Amino acid sequence: MARTTGPDRRAGAPAVGLMHLCAVLLLCFALPLAAAERVVSLAPSLTESMLELQAGDRLVGVLDGGERPAALAGLPSLGRWGRLEMETLLALRPDLILLWPDSISAAQREQLRGFGIPVFEAQPRRLEDIATQLEALGERVGRAERGRELAAQLRRQLDELRRHYRREAPLRVFYQVWDRPLYSIGGPQIISDALRVCGAVNLFADLDLPAPQLSVEAVLARDPEVILVSQPEQRDAWQAWPQLQAVRRGQVWAVPDLGLERPSPQMLAATRKLCELLHRVP
Repeated sequence: MARTTGPDRRAGAPAVGLMHLCAVLLLCFALPLAAAERVVSLAPSLTESMLELQAGDRLVGVLDGGERPAALAGLPSLGRWGRLEMETLLALRPDLILLWPDSISAAQREQLRGFGIPVFEAQPRRLEDIATQLEALGERVGRAERGRELAAQLRRQLDELRRHYRREAPLRVFYQVWDRPLYSIGGPQIISDALRVCGAVNLFADLDLPAPQLSVEAVLARDPEVILVSQPEQRDAWQAWPQLQAVRRGQVWAVPDLGLERPSPQMLAATRKLCELLHRVP
C-alpha cells in the first residue's frame, strides 16, 4: 500500500513558476517608461513644445530651421532643415529623438530607426492633435502633469474660439504659401483646421496634399472671399485679377502671424490673430 505524503511539490513547481513569471511581466507593463534625459529635436515646433513643457534642460541638440529660441542659443546644431548631420546626432548619445517626418529625407528616417534609439514622431493635422501630442511628449520627458495642464488649457481655448467665431456660412479663404510657383495648402494641412476654428474653410481643402501647386486659373474658378498671403509683398500681384471677390472687396491680406505655420502650442495665439482678422469680413 502506497503511503500518502501530501501533495506532489514537483508537479506543482511549473505552475508556481509560471504564475511568478506572469506577475513579473504584469509589473513590468504597469511601470511607466523611464523619462528621456538626452533629447534631440528635429523640428522647431517640437523644440518649442519641449520649452512649453519646461523640459528644455533635457535637449542636447536641435535641427535648425528659422530663428532659434534664445534659451537654446548655445545648444549644438544637428544641421538645417532637410540636412541632418547624422554623425553629430550620434555623438550626442540621445535617448529620444523628436521627429517631424518631413524635416529629413525618407532615407535618413529609415537610418534613424535602424539605430534602435526611441523616436517620438509627430505630424498633427488638427489643433486638437497638438494637445494630444503635448500629453504624450510630457509622459516621455518626465513632464506628464505639465503636459496634461497645457493640453487641457489648449482644448478649452479652442472651444472658446470655435464658439466665438462660428459662422452660419463658412468664409471661403485661399491661403497662399508661395507665389512662384503658386502653392497653397490642402486638406491634410493643420492650417485648414485653424481656418475651420475661425469660421472659415480652406478653398482647396478637397485636395489630399499638404501643399498643392496650383494655377491662377484654379483660384479664379473658385473665387475666394478672402486671400491670405504669407508675405506682404505678395498682395499687389492679385490686383491684376479684379474679377475676384477678395480683390474687389479689398480682402487680400498678409497672414497676421506666421506662427500659424508652426504646429506647437504657440499656434493657438497665431490662430486667435487669424480669427480676429477674418472677423472683419461681414
